[in-house]
Amino acid sequence: MARLVMKFGGTSVGSPERIKNVAQKVKREVEAGNQVAVVVSAMSGETNRLVDLCKQIDPVHDQREYDVVVAAGEQVTTGLLSMALQSVGVKARSWQGWQVPIRTDGMHGKARIDSIDGSALIAAMEKGEVSVVAGFQGVGPEDRIATLGRGGSDTSAVALAAALKADRCDIYTDVDGVYTADPRIVKKARKLDRITYEEMLELASLGAKVLQTRSVEMAMNHRVRTQVLSSFADQPGTLVVDEDEIVEKQIVSGVTYSADEAKITLVGVADRPGIAAGIFGPLSDAGINVDMIVQNISEDGKQTDMTFTLGRSDLDRAVALLQKQEKSLGWKRLVPDRNVTKVSVVGVGMRSHAGVAHTMFKALADKGINIQAITTSEIKVSVLIAADYNELAVRTLHTAFGLDAE
Repeated sequence: MARLVMKFGGTSVGSPERIKNVAQKVKREVEAGNQVAVVVSAMSGETNRLVDLCKQIDPVHDQREYDVVVAAGEQVTTGLLSMALQSVGVKARSWQGWQVPIRTDGMHGKARIDSIDGSALIAAMEKGEVSVVAGFQGVGPEDRIATLGRGGSDTSAVALAAALKADRCDIYTDVDGVYTADPRIVKKARKLDRITYEEMLELASLGAKVLQTRSVEMAMNHRVRTQVLSSFADQPGTLVVDEDEIVEKQIVSGVTYSADEAKITLVGVADRPGIAAGIFGPLSDAGINVDMIVQNISEDGKQTDMTFTLGRSDLDRAVALLQKQEKSLGWKRLVPDRNVTKVSVVGVGMRSHAGVAHTMFKALADKGINIQAITTSEIKVSVLIAADYNELAVRTLHTAFGLDAE
């Protein structure tokens, strides 16, 4: 007998028919003798509808009341799935975040989980009852509903699996696993049987949308074995596990991209101490994350060009902030650019194999793709290129690293 947490996203519970399909999947696990807790998202489109209602009432709304409204979507799904389970002979009960309780900090709209008391759920599961838990939500320090931000149901599921000491957390979605690249772009992409926490974390943070980054961080920190699989096909998915569970490690396990990128170049900045702090301090204070940074110092050593990347949605705010600093920073020209993409290769095998960067750069050069910026870590290499070459770059690198399916 295993203890499982099963998580179903919005598309998986998008209609009464799909909720009944989920009930059958849960029933199979119960009939196999497993203890089961289920975490659900709101029905697809429902959270967007609730967010729009908040904006129509007041564009600058109280985040605490916003959380009350948007958490309602998951509450509806827990009730409907519990009914569906009961209708097929499975004992089930719905649980909201505050009932478990799932304790969070007070950052409404993007709260982080502080603790989960799983004792009541464990007692229910040991009596043969399925606990259907609302994802995306918890209860803050003032006993008010707090939501975890978009994609928070994945985080809820992994955190709950850790608290319940579950054998595995199965995340059901509209894809059937983790692929070596986006199969919509690379027709020869292969589904991976297993991938390490570190690789999945890099892929998630670099643009792969299979799992939410915070959920992978939590799985890695608590060593929760996590499986990604399809709600709509009965076949094995991809296991996200500790590196020790993977015997033969690929040099590169995946190629991914992030289209939500923008670039700013400050031309002719004075090369003096404190200039970088003057540029990046206001951006940090405004909550704007900067990724790649490239600095080119002039031949006389008096001026520098500073290039950096950030999220495309933050570009206008960043430009406005920097323009206010024009006199103090003394740059000659500010050049924003939305037409960029970050393409990355990821693999734990890079730790023990040289030449990954060379293979990547040569493959792109052979296709006439210019690299504008580079960042590396122990298990990834990322390059910034013109957005027009995005798909060509991904397919080229997928082939260059031998990832194409036969």
